[in-house]
Amino acid sequence: MCPFADSQTKRRNPLLDQGDALQRTILATVPDALIVIDEQGTILLFSETAARMFGYADDEAIGQNVKILMPNPDRDRHDDYMQHYMDTGEAHIIGIGRVTNARRRDGSTFPIELAIGEAVTEHGRLFTGFIRDLTEVQRAERRLNDLQTELSHISRVSAMGSLASALAHELNQPLTAITSYAEGARSLLGDDGTPAADHIEMVREALAEASVQALRAGQIVRRLREFISRGDSEKRVERLRRLVTEASALALTGTGTTGLDFNLRLDTSADLVLVDRIQIQQVLLNLIRNAVEAMQQSRRQMLDIRSRRSGRDMVEVIVADSGPGLSPEIAAVLFQPFNTSKEKGMGLGLSISRTIVEAHGGRIWAEPSEYGGTAFHFTLPLAEEPGDV
Repeated sequence: MCPFADSQTKRRNPLLDQGDALQRTILATVPDALIVIDEQGTILLFSETAARMFGYADDEAIGQNVKILMPNPDRDRHDDYMQHYMDTGEAHIIGIGRVTNARRRDGSTFPIELAIGEAVTEHGRLFTGFIRDLTEVQRAERRLNDLQTELSHISRVSAMGSLASALAHELNQPLTAITSYAEGARSLLGDDGTPAADHIEMVREALAEASVQALRAGQIVRRLREFISRGDSEKRVERLRRLVTEASALALTGTGTTGLDFNLRLDTSADLVLVDRIQIQQVLLNLIRNAVEAMQQSRRQMLDIRSRRSGRDMVEVIVADSGPGLSPEIAAVLFQPFNTSKEKGMGLGLSISRTIVEAHGGRIWAEPSEYGGTAFHFTLPLAEEPGDV
């Protein structure tokens, strides 16, 4: 059914003339979903691709507020976003585009690429949205990423083997010297543990040399740690909401999350953060995918991501799930490398996440979640200047 077939629709819709067959053909064949709304967010035009994508017939969608196509928190805040733009002219999406999530009629969410344009007409402002479903695109990217992860796994194992060999070689000499000096000092002690008078100076020298070699071994380990933790990090002012929505859209693609109850609650007063975008999104991807994997066998699948202020200059992000939770054995070594409950995991994801968060001046920890699973918390520094966001 064409969105302008009845006279009532035509009266409230200024976009098309009744006989415009060309525009009708475009609406029927445009590959991306096309939606037009007015200043109040009311849907004026809903293409056939949009109908197939969202599960609404065009006559069901037209006249509704466009927020029916959005998950929370956008669903509840869309009217405020519109009013803010109308009052201030400050655009965060219009003319820019973004990756986010959309909501089908059945309540399931899926990743989209959204581009919005604006036109000022004699009937007021109109907003045109082109929506591309990224589900298949990101599923293909996920398959490619899985392959790259396997290759990276092999590469890391090989690199760690080389690193372990080099480290063993570097540490072998001071540790061997420590053992030799300690054994020498012990042999100079009498049966009662007291060295003979002429041996006291030799024992003192042996212990001094052992101490020197111990310090040398510590320096080797410290240099290695500095080398591993050192890396280029370009911190910029970013919007936390954008980081989270993009990361969640990518993380949930191809995971079979049709039954997932996904809740996003972000504190708008703590939105600007000073971070390396790629690194923080890597942390979010890791935590979200861990949560989804943990809930595979759970009857209730609840993923809750929220943020709140933490003190004057930090924001706390929480990723909570309804999975089985952490065993005491895993919880005790959760952020240490090479500890994992996954069959094919290396146990590096959370260790790397901790390194990233701490490099940003924050911290990361885990607690039982209110849904029965695990809640990962991490903090990031708030930004004072909006910058290029």
